[in-house]
Amino acid sequence: MEYVTLGRSGLRVSTVCLGTMSFGDGRDATGSEDRPWTIDDDVADEVVRTAAEAGVQFIDTADVYSHGSSEEVTGRLVAKYFTRDEAVVATKVFMPMGPGPNGGGLSRKHIASAIDASLRRLNMDYVDLYQIHRFDPSIPIEETMGALHEVVASGKARYIGASSMHAWQFAKAQHAADAIGGTRFISMQNHYNLLYREEEREMIPQCLDMGVGVIPWSPLARGILAGTRSRGGERRTARSSTDAFADYLYSEADFDVVDVVEEVATERGVPMAQVALAWLRTRPGVTAPIVGVTKVHHLTDALASLDLVLSDEEVRRLEAPYRPHGVLGHV
Repeated sequence: MEYVTLGRSGLRVSTVCLGTMSFGDGRDATGSEDRPWTIDDDVADEVVRTAAEAGVQFIDTADVYSHGSSEEVTGRLVAKYFTRDEAVVATKVFMPMGPGPNGGGLSRKHIASAIDASLRRLNMDYVDLYQIHRFDPSIPIEETMGALHEVVASGKARYIGASSMHAWQFAKAQHAADAIGGTRFISMQNHYNLLYREEEREMIPQCLDMGVGVIPWSPLARGILAGTRSRGGERRTARSSTDAFADYLYSEADFDVVDVVEEVATERGVPMAQVALAWLRTRPGVTAPIVGVTKVHHLTDALASLDLVLSDEEVRRLEAPYRPHGVLGHV
């Protein structure tokens, strides 16, 4: 496993990040089964053990995943397979976690409550990377950045990061941090894959300029780049059959790209997922794609992709069918 710094920070992370949205009971704040494709604790245990044995020490979760139970499972398994100093644990804040107007968002009140709740669920004294899950236009950015600085200053987080937003919003947040003498974001977790490359226009160049590490979410387009759906509408997995968010993000036109991924994968004799992840490694600024798994082989495919080097001609073929999209994934 290769380890690199996350942006210009001193934090070293594995070049594969294990996403744990599939951990936990799959229920939302109302108790409804929001994600019926989550995995049981035994499978999660095998996934984290496999990750640890391969040297993957960068693990990403969020308070909203399974309404906190993903953090609980993640915390137990990190303690089982890593020392605390070995692991780099990231979680997120913003999505509603309770009733009332202060149950979510990026106010000082909610951030202060949310970090304490996440630490209780993780059974940790601190997280390595505390990320805002989205931008909150309803809160003055100075308040948000001040509250995040307080989290770092209190020792409850070592670094802070952000997720999908417009480039101007990210620049505004970084400027606000500087203006108050606070803590800047070291990472951007954005929607980026072969089917959605709009981040190449402004956000990724800005991250390169700022020295911010890019850790894409949905590097396999919620499984579509791994072959979980067909152009004709066939749904081949439990997740693809129930994932309405993927229906919002991607359309039939995107299968022109999927077809080329399948062609290159067939020529190379590897799974489609390896080709899609290998392509991401060719992109400037990308530090570590966040790979979500519901089966152990999803992780081993991601690990195998580290050894797959695409030719310039293969990269051109993979990129050629792309068509511009509207902004997707910021809400």
